[in-house]
Amino acid sequence: MTAAHRQFCAMESARIGDPLVGTGAHATRNLLVSWPRAKWLRNLRQASDMPEEVVNLLNAIAEGGRRVNLIHRQAQPSHLHRLVSMPEGRIFEVKREELTELLHAFIAEKSLDRWQTGNVDGSMILCCTHGKKDKCCAKFGYRSYKALASEAQQHSYPFDVWESSHLGGCRLAASVMIFPALRKYGRLTDDDVPRLLQAESENRPYLPCYRGDSTLTPPEQCAQVAALTWLDKRGMHGSVTVTGEARWLDALRQRVHVHWQTAQGKGRLDITCRANELIRHDTCADFEHEGAQPSLIWHAIHIEEQVQEPGSHKI
Repeated sequence: MTAAHRQFCAMESARIGDPLVGTGAHATRNLLVSWPRAKWLRNLRQASDMPEEVVNLLNAIAEGGRRVNLIHRQAQPSHLHRLVSMPEGRIFEVKREELTELLHAFIAEKSLDRWQTGNVDGSMILCCTHGKKDKCCAKFGYRSYKALASEAQQHSYPFDVWESSHLGGCRLAASVMIFPALRKYGRLTDDDVPRLLQAESENRPYLPCYRGDSTLTPPEQCAQVAALTWLDKRGMHGSVTVTGEARWLDALRQRVHVHWQTAQGKGRLDITCRANELIRHDTCADFEHEGAQPSLIWHAIHIEEQVQEPGSHKI
């Protein structure tokens, strides 16, 4: 076994201080399709026993701007496929022999009522276990998936937990995505699972593993997490909202306005975020092929508290 085969990009990423924050990018429109994980190929939406027409239809959906991921859990029958559309939150069940018919109807925006079995109630939690894409997702992802599923069942949380194909950021395994909140997490361990599920049950991000809100840009995600951390250090939980466009101060710095509101009051923070270059391996395959490459990472370097808004309380 070569040295490259013994290396894991997730372990190196943590070792060199590659930040989680600012890596939460994800499509807002998604289609999730259950398919047995043992059949998954390296492509995030293809399986070895997938009919060619199904492959072509899923590719067409992806080309139309909707991300397609395969999902799996042992209880799902192999030839009865569950499909979930996001952000609509519609759930469909379809036999494999009818799947092409459903996908044609989906693309043509025809009625899907015949296959719909319900709507997402609560949250869907996807944990990447796509070992054929990256070995870190197998090494770290499956264990985290089992912990998430067990903890959610034990505490009767309103979460539907699934294994998933590639979610992005293999070096940040175990990677987790929360729908419909569009919150993304990384480096999830068994110890993090109870606290993450508790936080998500209260509709707030779990900061130690939080990568960011997928609807925001990397510097906006950086500012959002900095604001949440600022509140947390003061013993407060509440909402933060990134407002307006970030203002470039120079080629590497952006200033982001973040409004916060808690039970104790409300206010605004002006947060300056700076981009830096980090040389890293994005995937385990890079150890043998591309090698380490430069990437931009973001850090919050300054937080300025603005004058309290009328009706708020000084903390």
